[in-house]
Amino acid sequence: MDEMFITPIQLMQIGESAKPVQEKVSGQEGISMFKSIFQSAIEDVKTTDQKHNQAEYLLATGQLDNPAVATTAAAEAQLAVTMLVQLRNRAQEAYTQLMNINI
Repeated sequence: MDEMFITPIQLMQIGESAKPVQEKVSGQEGISMFKSIFQSAIEDVKTTDQKHNQAEYLLATGQLDNPAVATTAAAEAQLAVTMLVQLRNRAQEAYTQLMNINI
């Protein structure tokens, strides 16, 4: 039986290439990374929604040869929105837990 090992979660850089960040993040850098993650998620929602709208338009006007493109674009847009909502929920949950800590 194969043993399963838990690998630690590493901070990832947002951008063209996703690779682990080796240095520790603190203070303003942490806020900047947190902000960039949310901005990236919001931009992803905007981009996938535009692609979805364009694919639906092309499908409705008969310019789209492959209708699976419209279905795929719709699924990508839905996943992007779901991911953004989950990010927001997790951030809100973390904030609530921090506020409930007794000092």
